[in-house]
Amino acid sequence: MRELHVSEIENTVARLLVEANKVLPPDLCARIADAGRGEEAPLPKKIMETLCENLDAARELDVPICQDTGMAVLFIDVGQDVHLVGGDFAEAVNRGVAKGYTEGLLRKSVVRDPLRRVNTGDNTPAVLHTRIVPGDRVHIVAAPKGFGSENMSQLRMFTPSAAPQDLMDFVVQVVRDAGGNPCPPMVVGVGFGGDFEQCAFLAKKALCRACSERNPDPYYADMEAQLLARINALGIGPQGFGGKTTALYVNIETAPTHIAGLPVAVNIGCHVTRHAEATL
Repeated sequence: MRELHVSEIENTVARLLVEANKVLPPDLCARIADAGRGEEAPLPKKIMETLCENLDAARELDVPICQDTGMAVLFIDVGQDVHLVGGDFAEAVNRGVAKGYTEGLLRKSVVRDPLRRVNTGDNTPAVLHTRIVPGDRVHIVAAPKGFGSENMSQLRMFTPSAAPQDLMDFVVQVVRDAGGNPCPPMVVGVGFGGDFEQCAFLAKKALCRACSERNPDPYYADMEAQLLARINALGIGPQGFGGKTTALYVNIETAPTHIAGLPVAVNIGCHVTRHAEATL
């Protein structure tokens, strides 16, 4: 049994949220640059170049990439052979969120109640997804999520009679409905299966998979490629001004589901689909 003080979780959460808001994963930065070089019309090409300049400026000036520094989403896998000491786990996570957003000078965007909208003042509480897994390590993925893109996400409960084409049509329609609102080029996370809430979780988790990693199942990897081609054929383009790059990549995650159902969720991320991770 390995002991881990919750202060390490607190400090790591704080660090990752600041890092994620200031520096995108290298593979995503490279994908944005490659997409810009692939644009032919002057306006979308210039927009993509400006997005790259913004990423460089955020890194060099040590400032957030986007003014919406997001709601803190944390995926934390806790090894079953880890003994957490020094306090409450969830409280430590939220102290980390508060520390990161306060000391990192990140915008605080969370309200305590969805209808009586008073700001919590420190961007807590986090949306916390925790799993108990084998081993004696704690793996943390921090994914601050902006709501310009989050608001464009959709979920639909299909019946098992739906064909794969129906599901893909739905995903493409969600992107078409979103248009330029989520600051494209966007990242599209798709969840198939599970139940109502699990398919939404899968879609959010899909946004955290590297853009260079395709679904390990060739069937779904091919569907990802088909969806990306269809979405980019929409012509929405960078920031909605037209062009070849409406989406940078599409990631699909799946789970077993009930014989009577086929849930599908689409979680939209903007080009600033942020995530950072660490293992303790």
